[in-house]
Amino acid sequence: MGFIDELKHENIEGIRKFPKADLHNHFVLGGSRKYLREHIGENIQAIKKPLHSMNDMHAWNEQNIGQIFNSPEGRRLLINATFAQAKEDGVAILEIGEDVWGLNEFFHGDIDELVAAFRNANQEIAPEIELRLQIGLSRHCDIGYLEECLSHFWGNEAFYSIDLYGDELAQPIENFKSIYRRAKSEGLKLKAHVGEWGTAEDVRKAVECLELDEVQHGIAAVEDKAVVRFLADNHIRLNITPSSNYLLGRVKDLKSHPIAELYHSGVDVTINSDDVLIFDSDVSKEYLRLYQCGCLGAEELDDIRKNGLRRI
Repeated sequence: MGFIDELKHENIEGIRKFPKADLHNHFVLGGSRKYLREHIGENIQAIKKPLHSMNDMHAWNEQNIGQIFNSPEGRRLLINATFAQAKEDGVAILEIGEDVWGLNEFFHGDIDELVAAFRNANQEIAPEIELRLQIGLSRHCDIGYLEECLSHFWGNEAFYSIDLYGDELAQPIENFKSIYRRAKSEGLKLKAHVGEWGTAEDVRKAVECLELDEVQHGIAAVEDKAVVRFLADNHIRLNITPSSNYLLGRVKDLKSHPIAELYHSGVDVTINSDDVLIFDSDVSKEYLRLYQCGCLGAEELDDIRKNGLRRI
């Protein structure tokens, strides 16, 4: 049977056999529960009902994970767990990476050691997966500090993309313009988290200011038809995480998730996991949940799946 048939039969194991992309995965919380339980005996439970804020998520993180992985060895374990999860889920393209501050914290300031940690896990656990290594930036960090950290990353051909995440209101998006101009000159795909908590205008502003290729989340765009048209006309991809949006209280339910309206409006959308350990949101489950609730049909979901595998 094909992917469409497996969806219609609601067969999660069958769905997992088909290749998918996961282009929005925070590896620190993106790994396999089974892998971590087997290796350190920790049974990390996902949340069961919607939270009310990012502070609630941080509280969950502190209570359920805390400092368990706050070491070079722990960081490598999380990387390995993420590849184990992706392999089990039939992920063919996995885009993950380290925050720039993690270079000194977990990899002794050695960029080659950082790259090797991801590449070795890729080869040892899931060599069939295409790794797209990402540079991560926190909105909370001072620009001068970020530029100093990035001096170790620029020019390294191992990296595919750059992403900005954290509190959308932490500082103006314009502050990051010089960093993104440099990233563009380095040939990196330009991504940023925006429109998860902000507005449709925030999405447009971020795309225009940073010259983004892709937006992580971006669901607030649906509030303004002109912004939706702008995204479609400019072929800006939105890497959407449905269960995360629901469980963080950004949407009322999955049936009414904006991904359907965005897709039907011609916006390039993909379906991704975000934080598997928190949201129990591996990519196959995301496809199945959207089908089961009637948000999107099986044929539409298969089209989105194939689109995610397309390089832009």
